[in-house]
This record gives sequence, C-alpha cells and structure tokens, in this order.
Amino acid sequence: MTPQTVDAGGPRPYRIHIGPGLLDDAAALGAHVRGRHVFIVSDSNVGPLYAPRVAAAIQHALPRAQVIVTCIAAGESTKTLDAFSELLREFADLGATRDACVFALGGGVVGDLAGFAAACWMRGIDVVQLPTSLLAMVDSSVGGKTAVDLPQGKNLVGAFHPPCAVLADTSTLLTLPDRELRAGMAEVVKYGALGDAAFFDWLESNVEALLARDEEAIAHAIASSCAQKAAIVARDPFEQGERALLNFGHTFAHAIESEQAYGGLNHGEAVAIGMVLAARVSTALGRAPQADADRLRNLLLRCGLPVTPPAELAPDALLARMRLDKKANAAGIRLVLWDGIGAARLVADVTDAVVLDALR
Repeated sequence: MTPQTVDAGGPRPYRIHIGPGLLDDAAALGAHVRGRHVFIVSDSNVGPLYAPRVAAAIQHALPRAQVIVTCIAAGESTKTLDAFSELLREFADLGATRDACVFALGGGVVGDLAGFAAACWMRGIDVVQLPTSLLAMVDSSVGGKTAVDLPQGKNLVGAFHPPCAVLADTSTLLTLPDRELRAGMAEVVKYGALGDAAFFDWLESNVEALLARDEEAIAHAIASSCAQKAAIVARDPFEQGERALLNFGHTFAHAIESEQAYGGLNHGEAVAIGMVLAARVSTALGRAPQADADRLRNLLLRCGLPVTPPAELAPDALLARMRLDKKANAAGIRLVLWDGIGAARLVADVTDAVVLDALR
C-alpha cells in the first residue's frame, strides 16, 4: 500500500505520514533529528515490540547520535507528574541540548506524556509522534495537545506543543488488542458525528471491514480523521473556539475516567458513552432528532463499544467531575452538543437537571 500524507497547518506546520513499515524507515525517522541526543519514549507493552527497531533505524541513519530508550508502565494511571518529572531527570542526566529530539512511540498516554516533557525541557524541544494505536493515530498524536492527569481530573496540566512530524505505521495495528482497536473506533466515529455526515455514512457501510483490519479501509479512516482534525486545529490551534468541537462526548468521558481513577473503562470506551450522552442531551433540548441519536448508538454498538455509563458511578459524582472540565468557565458547564450527525456545536448554560437526566 502506498503511504498517504496529510498536511497539518497552523503556526508550526508538519506532515502526517500514514502507511505500513514507517517504523523501519531510517531516512524518514532520521530526517527530523537536528542534534545528537535522541530519546525514544515508549511503554511496557509497546516498547519490547518496536523500540529496538526504531532505535536501530535511527542509529543507522545517524551513526553519531546518542539514542536512549526509556519505557514507562503501560496505562493511563502512569500519566502523572511523577512520570513527567522522571522523564525530565533522564533528559538532564544525558545533558540533552535544545536540539534534542523525542520520539513518542506508543498510544495516547505515551504521546501525551512524552510530548509534555518535550514541551517543557528547555522551553521546548522537538517531538516526533509515532502512534501505535488506532486511537492515537486519529486523535492524540495530531494537534499538539500534551498533558498529564491529576487525581482531580484528566489532562489538567499540559501545554500545546505540535510535533515536527507524525508517522503512523499501520502495521502496528495488526498486533493491537481487539479492545484497543474498538477504542480507536470511538474516535473515528466522533469525526463523522461532529462534522462529516458523509464520512459517518461511509463508516456505517464499512465498520465490519475496519474491525477486520482491512488495510485500505483502515488507511482511509485514519487519513479522513486526521484531515478533519488538522483542518480544525489549523483554524484554532489553541482551542479558543472551534477546536473545542473535537471534544464531542469528552466532557462526559473524562468524568467517567477520573471517577474510576483511570482503572475502569479505557478512553475510547468512555468517549463512546460520552457521545451517546451528548446526543441524548441534544435531543432533550430539542436541538437534534432522536433518529440521529439512534444511528450513533447503533454504530457504536456495531463497533463493540459500551453506550451506557457503568451502573456503579453516581450521576451527582460525575456532574461534579464535569464542572472541572477545561471547557467549563465562570458561567458554568459548557458541552459540545449537536444539531444532528455532522453538525456539532459548543453550547453554554446547560442546566444540571438536564445533565443529570442524561446520566440517569
């Protein structure tokens, strides 16, 4: 399959490469290293599979480079200030200079954590995102958001730090656990739901091919998702307006994740539930037809994703978490709702009563 590319604009443009074999492409990897210090940050699941190959490819392209591999424990619970501090200590121990480069090899946790460390070391060094999960390929690796979690909520400490490139090696999806593939499908569906009704139609016709990991279907879904996100981010790089639409379903999702202390549903599963809840609120407010909410719910079910909050989570507790969401302001909770498939919008002053009804 011929690799595809998507150009991301904005203040610091970069290119997204999509296709098989990119983790072994020495020229493509080495092209983004300006200095002699290279850090490959991965996790305990992905690192053993791919980090030696990436390190060998970079070393082949740049024989004089110092290539360091570091692996964190896998899972959202690792995305903490302690892990962030440990990465900075490793940068300091090596004496990393301002032309050092970080390669974030893994899913969204690795991308967020390594990207945030790169954003903060000497006020910003280069980072190349090497996403190995579908969710990271279509969402967290693109757009430059980096962050760590606090016990009070998700992604509360972070920075905007665009990568100098994204290399999405679709070969890695062949070893991705089924649960993680389904989690990525939630974010793919999100792009159709929030701004591309034709893509949503395509997903309804091709969901089985995507779950079967059909190479062409997967590449099309990734490229379509990345193109939509890149276009929105280019128009609103620091989330002052339109970019907030990319969080369709996420206010509910982040509340679920943090209330479970990041030890229950994964991010994609929580987003699937969050989108259904956002659609439910939209229908309750008379903004969108019930038929569209039903189509969304049915597509997510076909993806093998949950569509209702875990029964043990109290609606009042979730509402309290939502008040700490980054889209909230002095006036209260703001939610990304929709007018129907392909037409999301940010809505202020959604009452607690409506939210609680949806959560129940």
